[in-house]
Amino acid sequence: MAQFVEKEGRTIEAAIEEALEDLNIEMKNAEIEVLDEGSKRLFGLLGGRNAVVRVYKKENFEEIVKNFMNPILDAMGLEEEMEIVMDGDILTVKLAAENIGIVIGRRGETLDALQYLLGLVVNKSSERFIRVTLDVGNYREKREETLIKLAKRLADKVTKNRKNMTLEPMNPYERRIIHATLQNYKSVETYSIGEEPNRKVVIKYKRESKQD
Repeated sequence: MAQFVEKEGRTIEAAIEEALEDLNIEMKNAEIEVLDEGSKRLFGLLGGRNAVVRVYKKENFEEIVKNFMNPILDAMGLEEEMEIVMDGDILTVKLAAENIGIVIGRRGETLDALQYLLGLVVNKSSERFIRVTLDVGNYREKREETLIKLAKRLADKVTKNRKNMTLEPMNPYERRIIHATLQNYKSVETYSIGEEPNRKVVIKYKRESKQD
Protein backbone atom coordinates (compact mmCIF):
# COMPACT_ATOMS: atom_id res chain seq x y z
CA MET A 1 0.00 0.00 0.00
CA ALA A 2 1.07 3.60 -0.53
CA GLN A 3 3.12 5.03 2.31
CA PHE A 4 1.67 8.03 4.14
CA VAL A 5 1.81 9.99 7.38
CA GLU A 6 -0.62 12.30 9.14
CA LYS A 7 0.70 15.45 10.75
CA GLU A 8 -0.74 18.50 12.44
CA GLY A 9 0.68 21.98 12.76
CA ARG A 10 -0.21 25.60 13.36
CA THR A 11 -0.59 26.00 9.60
CA ILE A 12 -1.18 23.64 6.69
CA GLU A 13 2.25 24.49 5.36
CA ALA A 14 3.93 23.63 8.66
CA ALA A 15 2.11 20.29 8.86
CA ILE A 16 3.06 19.42 5.27
CA GLU A 17 6.70 20.31 5.87
CA GLU A 18 6.87 17.99 8.88
CA ALA A 19 5.22 15.18 6.92
CA LEU A 20 7.64 15.55 4.02
CA GLU A 21 10.53 15.37 6.44
CA ASP A 22 9.18 12.18 8.00
CA LEU A 23 8.71 10.56 4.58
CA ASN A 24 12.08 11.89 3.40
CA ILE A 25 10.61 13.11 0.11
CA GLU A 26 10.23 16.37 -1.79
CA MET A 27 6.93 18.09 -2.52
CA LYS A 28 6.97 16.87 -6.15
CA ASN A 29 6.89 13.26 -4.92
CA ALA A 30 3.95 13.80 -2.58
CA GLU A 31 0.17 13.74 -2.73
CA ILE A 32 -1.44 15.90 -0.07
CA GLU A 33 -4.84 15.56 1.56
CA VAL A 34 -5.94 18.32 3.96
CA LEU A 35 -7.98 16.70 6.73
CA ASP A 36 -8.52 19.87 8.77
CA GLU A 37 -7.66 23.41 7.74
CA GLY A 38 -7.54 24.44 11.39
CA SER A 39 -8.62 27.81 12.77
CA LYS A 40 -6.81 30.92 13.89
CA ARG A 41 -6.17 31.59 17.54
CA LEU A 42 -7.85 34.59 19.12
CA PHE A 43 -5.26 37.39 19.29
CA GLY A 44 -2.73 34.76 18.34
CA LEU A 45 -2.93 33.19 21.79
CA LEU A 46 -6.27 31.65 22.75
CA GLY A 47 -8.43 28.91 21.23
CA GLY A 48 -7.97 27.88 17.66
CA ARG A 49 -7.27 24.47 16.14
CA ASN A 50 -4.22 22.99 14.46
CA ALA A 51 -4.30 22.07 10.76
CA VAL A 52 -4.11 18.35 9.98
CA VAL A 53 -2.81 16.85 6.73
CA ARG A 54 -2.25 13.41 5.33
CA VAL A 55 0.71 13.19 2.95
CA TYR A 56 1.21 10.21 0.64
CA LYS A 57 4.44 9.16 -0.99
CA LYS A 58 3.70 8.86 -4.71
CA GLU A 59 4.06 5.40 -6.17
CA ASN A 60 7.29 5.30 -8.15
CA PHE A 61 6.73 2.25 -10.32
CA GLU A 62 9.95 2.77 -12.27
CA GLU A 63 11.94 2.58 -9.07
CA ILE A 64 9.98 -0.47 -7.87
CA VAL A 65 10.59 -2.31 -11.16
CA LYS A 66 14.31 -1.51 -11.27
CA ASN A 67 14.85 -2.45 -7.62
CA PHE A 68 13.28 -5.85 -8.30
CA MET A 69 14.59 -6.62 -11.79
CA ASN A 70 18.16 -5.30 -11.70
CA PRO A 71 19.53 -7.75 -9.09
CA ILE A 72 17.92 -10.68 -10.94
CA LEU A 73 19.27 -9.63 -14.32
CA ASP A 74 22.71 -8.97 -12.80
CA ALA A 75 22.67 -12.50 -11.35
CA MET A 76 21.92 -13.80 -14.85
CA GLY A 77 24.95 -11.90 -16.13
CA LEU A 78 22.86 -9.72 -18.42
CA GLU A 79 23.50 -6.17 -19.48
CA GLU A 80 20.06 -5.00 -20.46
CA GLU A 81 18.12 -1.95 -21.52
CA MET A 82 14.82 -1.51 -19.74
CA GLU A 83 11.81 0.45 -21.01
CA ILE A 84 9.09 1.07 -18.43
CA VAL A 85 5.76 2.50 -19.56
CA MET A 86 2.78 3.25 -17.29
CA ASP A 87 -0.54 3.67 -19.11
CA GLY A 88 -3.45 3.99 -16.70
CA ASP A 89 -3.48 0.75 -14.70
CA ILE A 90 -1.25 -1.11 -17.16
CA LEU A 91 2.49 -1.31 -16.53
CA THR A 92 4.60 -2.59 -19.43
CA VAL A 93 8.24 -3.49 -18.96
CA LYS A 94 10.30 -4.27 -22.06
CA LEU A 95 13.82 -5.66 -21.88
CA ALA A 96 16.46 -5.64 -24.56
CA ALA A 97 19.38 -7.99 -23.95
CA GLU A 98 21.80 -10.02 -26.06
CA ASN A 99 21.11 -13.40 -24.46
CA ILE A 100 17.32 -13.19 -24.26
CA GLY A 101 16.91 -16.97 -24.19
CA ILE A 102 17.92 -17.20 -20.54
CA VAL A 103 15.20 -14.66 -19.65
CA ILE A 104 12.52 -16.38 -21.73
CA GLY A 105 13.24 -19.94 -20.62
CA ARG A 106 11.56 -23.09 -21.90
CA ARG A 107 8.22 -22.20 -23.52
CA GLY A 108 8.46 -18.78 -21.87
CA GLU A 109 8.30 -20.26 -18.37
CA THR A 110 11.07 -18.07 -16.91
CA LEU A 111 9.58 -14.92 -18.41
CA ASP A 112 6.12 -15.83 -17.08
CA ALA A 113 7.52 -16.51 -13.60
CA LEU A 114 9.36 -13.17 -13.54
CA GLN A 115 6.22 -11.38 -14.74
CA TYR A 116 4.16 -13.02 -11.99
CA LEU A 117 6.65 -12.07 -9.26
CA LEU A 118 7.01 -8.54 -10.59
CA GLY A 119 3.24 -8.18 -10.53
CA LEU A 120 3.18 -9.21 -6.87
CA VAL A 121 5.88 -6.70 -5.96
CA VAL A 122 4.25 -3.85 -7.87
CA ASN A 123 0.78 -4.46 -6.46
CA LYS A 124 2.10 -4.78 -2.92
CA SER A 125 3.17 -1.14 -3.24
CA SER A 126 -0.01 0.07 -4.96
CA GLU A 127 -3.45 1.06 -3.70
CA ARG A 128 -5.02 -0.04 -7.00
CA PHE A 129 -4.57 -3.17 -9.08
CA ILE A 130 -1.87 -2.82 -11.72
CA ARG A 131 -1.71 -5.25 -14.64
CA VAL A 132 1.95 -5.96 -15.33
CA THR A 133 3.37 -7.21 -18.62
CA LEU A 134 7.03 -8.19 -18.89
CA ASP A 135 8.51 -8.80 -22.33
CA VAL A 136 11.97 -9.27 -23.81
CA GLY A 137 12.91 -8.88 -27.45
CA ASN A 138 9.20 -8.66 -28.39
CA TYR A 139 8.91 -12.35 -27.50
CA ARG A 140 5.24 -12.16 -26.53
CA GLU A 141 4.20 -10.42 -29.75
CA LYS A 142 6.12 -12.90 -31.87
CA ARG A 143 4.78 -15.83 -29.84
CA GLU A 144 1.22 -14.59 -30.29
CA GLU A 145 1.67 -14.34 -34.06
CA THR A 146 3.10 -17.86 -34.13
CA LEU A 147 0.21 -19.27 -32.08
CA ILE A 148 -2.44 -17.59 -34.25
CA LYS A 149 -0.90 -19.07 -37.38
CA LEU A 150 -0.60 -22.47 -35.70
CA ALA A 151 -4.23 -22.41 -34.53
CA LYS A 152 -5.55 -21.60 -38.00
CA ARG A 153 -3.37 -24.21 -39.69
CA LEU A 154 -4.39 -26.96 -37.28
CA ALA A 155 -8.06 -25.95 -37.45
CA ASP A 156 -7.95 -26.39 -41.23
CA LYS A 157 -6.32 -29.78 -40.75
CA VAL A 158 -8.95 -30.88 -38.22
CA THR A 159 -11.70 -29.72 -40.57
CA LYS A 160 -10.19 -31.65 -43.45
CA ASN A 161 -9.46 -34.88 -41.57
CA ARG A 162 -12.35 -34.63 -39.09
CA LYS A 163 -10.01 -35.81 -36.34
CA ASN A 164 -9.29 -33.92 -33.14
CA MET A 165 -5.79 -32.66 -32.34
CA THR A 166 -4.18 -32.04 -28.97
CA LEU A 167 -1.59 -29.30 -28.78
CA GLU A 168 1.53 -29.17 -26.61
CA PRO A 169 1.16 -27.91 -23.02
CA MET A 170 0.66 -24.15 -22.84
CA ASN A 171 0.25 -21.55 -20.14
CA PRO A 172 -3.15 -19.85 -19.63
CA TYR A 173 -2.18 -16.81 -21.71
CA GLU A 174 -1.21 -18.93 -24.71
CA ARG A 175 -4.27 -21.15 -24.42
CA ARG A 176 -6.49 -18.06 -24.47
CA ILE A 177 -4.88 -17.02 -27.76
CA ILE A 178 -5.79 -20.39 -29.31
CA HIS A 179 -9.35 -20.26 -27.97
CA ALA A 180 -9.86 -16.65 -29.12
CA THR A 181 -8.45 -17.33 -32.59
CA LEU A 182 -10.79 -20.25 -33.23
CA GLN A 183 -13.91 -19.13 -31.39
CA ASN A 184 -15.65 -18.06 -34.61
CA TYR A 185 -14.67 -21.10 -36.64
CA LYS A 186 -17.86 -22.98 -37.56
CA SER A 187 -16.24 -26.36 -38.13
CA VAL A 188 -14.12 -26.66 -34.98
CA GLU A 189 -14.23 -25.96 -31.26
CA THR A 190 -11.64 -25.85 -28.52
CA TYR A 191 -11.36 -26.85 -24.89
CA SER A 192 -8.57 -27.63 -22.46
CA ILE A 193 -7.57 -30.82 -20.66
CA GLY A 194 -5.07 -31.75 -18.00
CA GLU A 195 -3.65 -30.00 -14.97
CA GLU A 196 -1.23 -27.09 -14.75
CA PRO A 197 1.49 -26.78 -15.84
CA ASN A 198 0.73 -29.47 -18.44
CA ARG A 199 -2.72 -28.25 -19.46
CA LYS A 200 -3.33 -28.59 -23.21
CA VAL A 201 -5.74 -27.25 -25.80
CA VAL A 202 -7.79 -29.72 -27.82
CA ILE A 203 -9.08 -28.68 -31.24
CA LYS A 204 -12.10 -30.82 -32.06
CA TYR A 205 -14.39 -31.20 -35.06
CA LYS A 206 -18.02 -30.12 -34.49
CA ARG A 207 -18.38 -30.60 -30.77
CA GLU A 208 -19.91 -28.37 -28.15
CA SER A 209 -17.13 -26.13 -26.88
CA LYS A 210 -15.99 -26.18 -23.28
CA GLN A 211 -14.42 -23.01 -22.00
CA ASP A 212 -10.92 -22.95 -20.49
